[in-house]
Amino acid sequence: MSDSYLHDQVVPDTGSEKTKKQQVADMFDSIAPRYDFMNRFLSAGIDVRWRKKALQLLQPLQPKRILDVATGTADVAIMAARLLHPEKITGIDISEQMLAGGRMKVADKALGNMIELQNGDSETINFPDATFDAVTVAFGVRNFENLEKGLREIHRVLKPGGRLVVLEFSKPKLPGVQQAYNLYMRLVAPGLAGALSKNRKAYQYLNDSIQAFPEGKDFVAVLQKTGFQQTTCKALTFGICSIYTGDK
Repeated sequence: MSDSYLHDQVVPDTGSEKTKKQQVADMFDSIAPRYDFMNRFLSAGIDVRWRKKALQLLQPLQPKRILDVATGTADVAIMAARLLHPEKITGIDISEQMLAGGRMKVADKALGNMIELQNGDSETINFPDATFDAVTVAFGVRNFENLEKGLREIHRVLKPGGRLVVLEFSKPKLPGVQQAYNLYMRLVAPGLAGALSKNRKAYQYLNDSIQAFPEGKDFVAVLQKTGFQQTTCKALTFGICSIYTGDK
């Protein structure tokens, strides 16, 4: 039995009849051409360091098969290929346009033999039980339509001894940093995004979903509820982002 969380109900367009999943897919399809540029621009490039720190937590496991959920334009998959040297990385995403951008990057870096990208949904992962040594999700769990269902599916496809690493935005608590961050996310980021990507709504949704997401110890509790053990949470950059791990 899965509980529903506030962020499960946060959608890009409250006036739409579509499900959260359909709306998220449409949203990412629309911003895909500018997505990588916007990421680097809005985070001042620090998102690259965050991804590296997250993947370093998999180095002791030397995973052979990795699943990258909500792979987007394959940034994590490509970095994992370089850092971890697995035999195979499978990236899944519900946005065909994001995958198209990712496939171009994978081909450009001649990583087609190692990385395969396919349309796929976190809540119905099209692989048998105990397929992967490690699973990564970078800035994707907020977009799950049903958080627990997605995490249970990830747990199912992990091998015993395998590890999930989640990178996700969180809300800084430090006085001063908190106020500056809130101002940036509420006004500056959507304004810049609207000007540069012509989709202000997508970045408004980004802030709304961060505000509603069960972060920190609350997300650790969800990981534990869905079967993960040896769970950890580490805050990065004044708490703007957090890395979570859970083992099977």
